[in-house]
Amino acid sequence: MVNYEVILSTANVVGATTFNNVFIKLVGTDGESDRSWLMNLKGPLAFTTGAVSSFNVSCSESIGKLVLIELDKQRLLIFPEDNWFPAKVEVKSPEGDTYNFPVYRWITDNEVHRFREGKALRVFDDIHHLGKYSREQELKQREEDYRWDVYAEGIPHSIKSEGPLSLPCEVRFSFTKTTEFLFTAASGLTELQLNGLADSKENWTDIEDINRVFCCKRTAISDYAQEHWKEDAFFGYQFLNGVNPILIQRCSALPKNLPVTNDMVCLPGQSSLEDEMKKGNIYLCDYKRLDGLEGNTINEKKQYLMAPLVLLHRTPDDKMMPIAIQLKQTPGDDNPIFFPSDSEYDWLMAKIFVRSADFSEHQLNVHLLRTHLLAEVFAVSMLRNVPMVHPLYKLLVPHTRYTLQINNLARLLLISETGVFTGFAASGGEAMFTILKRSLSSMTYSSLCIPDDIAERGLEAVPNFYYRDDGLRLWDIIHRFVQGILSFYYKNDAEVQQDSELQAWISDIFEHGLLSQPCPGIPRSFTTVAELVKFVTMVIFTCSAQHSAVNAGQYDYGGWMPNTPISLQLPPPTTKGTTSEATMLQTFPDVNTTVQGMATMWLLSKQSSDFVPLGRYPEDHFSEEIPHKLIKAFQGELQDLSEAIKARNKDLEVPYTYMDPTEVENSVAI
Repeated sequence: MVNYEVILSTANVVGATTFNNVFIKLVGTDGESDRSWLMNLKGPLAFTTGAVSSFNVSCSESIGKLVLIELDKQRLLIFPEDNWFPAKVEVKSPEGDTYNFPVYRWITDNEVHRFREGKALRVFDDIHHLGKYSREQELKQREEDYRWDVYAEGIPHSIKSEGPLSLPCEVRFSFTKTTEFLFTAASGLTELQLNGLADSKENWTDIEDINRVFCCKRTAISDYAQEHWKEDAFFGYQFLNGVNPILIQRCSALPKNLPVTNDMVCLPGQSSLEDEMKKGNIYLCDYKRLDGLEGNTINEKKQYLMAPLVLLHRTPDDKMMPIAIQLKQTPGDDNPIFFPSDSEYDWLMAKIFVRSADFSEHQLNVHLLRTHLLAEVFAVSMLRNVPMVHPLYKLLVPHTRYTLQINNLARLLLISETGVFTGFAASGGEAMFTILKRSLSSMTYSSLCIPDDIAERGLEAVPNFYYRDDGLRLWDIIHRFVQGILSFYYKNDAEVQQDSELQAWISDIFEHGLLSQPCPGIPRSFTTVAELVKFVTMVIFTCSAQHSAVNAGQYDYGGWMPNTPISLQLPPPTTKGTTSEATMLQTFPDVNTTVQGMATMWLLSKQSSDFVPLGRYPEDHFSEEIPHKLIKAFQGELQDLSEAIKARNKDLEVPYTYMDPTEVENSVAI
């Protein structure tokens, strides 16, 4: 007889305990053990939350190198069926070898579940017949569990589900995450009800009254925004370091539909508009995706959604200052171009319409489509096509945590027919899906890869552009890590080309994410290691750093409504000299619209206590030494960047923290 020592760890998460009987079978290259009941002196406490328990499994002879294990649990008569979350199993063989089996899955039934040894295997490495069979069965089950669905025509496909509780257990929120999410939402709504604001359909009559909304929910930057929101310098700063830093671009020639001439603008010194464009000091923000769209109807009142063009100037003291705003795309007598030299409220109202347009562009294109919906496509495609033993799964699964449930909740609570965005945003009606379709059809691969994006927009030399500075460094760190991992497993281009699971992953992304429509630059298949490395870098960057950059500051910049109105209920002036403070207050969204928007932004900006920062991997999916060393080096580089960002922020009036690795979540989880 030979003995195998089995060390089984139950995850340290709420509800991970089982009091059912647990059984294991060891499967090796030369045979398999009997199905063995795991029993030791701990008795029913052996599988409680956080427990690490040791057992002996005996075989008549060695079963060779271990290929997989089979786990199942069976309820006792006195205990009901329960859910169990084993973390990993370690097996020490009589030959002195140690095998690691990452599990990290909820086992909720009494069926047999197979788990592979931790060494990553590409599909053509998997030569043992039982290993190949296990791989095929896993993907077959995954295709059933993770099915594609069409939520709306023209936007990326999503996971098919009846609601959050119908999602597979392993992709749902933890108990902690669920509890905190519901508490944050409920406490915000309760506060609004107590303040008597949630049901008020009245206009704001005094701007100071807006302070009553969430008077206790403030951040340093939301306070700064309240104090400086009227200032041109802060308006311009937000195009670089606010929640939508991907629209601004260098302007070398004015668009034909923006007829600004040199004598219209006031530039420092003797410079002309043409000279400043040649020097690279003129910048443009064009909201053309919003053109021609009807605004929503809120509280039985028509709302207004503009498609502005904004011209900005980089001043000699390195500020980004607006110099001209046209609120509609087509020039005309009823579409004046506004300038800082106009009356106070003409100019301020023009900026308010821009900030409201920026809210819609940000929420639907920059935030929802380009992080949430893409992250879901990356995740569902991986779960359908890539088994747990594959190196790509091990690399990417931490970056899919909670994404499917948060998106499910977004479809349920935000963009459904009764959702908050649908009901209270200017772009929440018919315009919403038009914007999403236009955004997807205009998306390019280079715009998803920050080094290419910055170069294409001509922003390499813009000063005080912290999104760019931190983002480029983060991209480089992630790229080196991904290159190290994937180059360890793929030694040449031919190995990439012959990996059918990799090819199925990217093919599914192209079909269900891009809807098989041309998206310049995005590969339909992988032909080289370098191509694979860049794409996986983009995936991780999108799911972590980019999402943090466009999500974490929502309440900072939207917590003071006048800086980011989610809707406006008067049209912009068609002639100058007709606006006042009263006009501005009448244009702002109603009280209930304001507070619903602020409550949602508060909820979506709130970190949970089980937040996992970029580069931290509580679940150990890799077992080889080289990936472990690469992970450690990755964490070291992220720590160095975090320290550099913190040191820089000490000297900034408005700190930029959204790409500090300690503040960046591993996945789209909120």
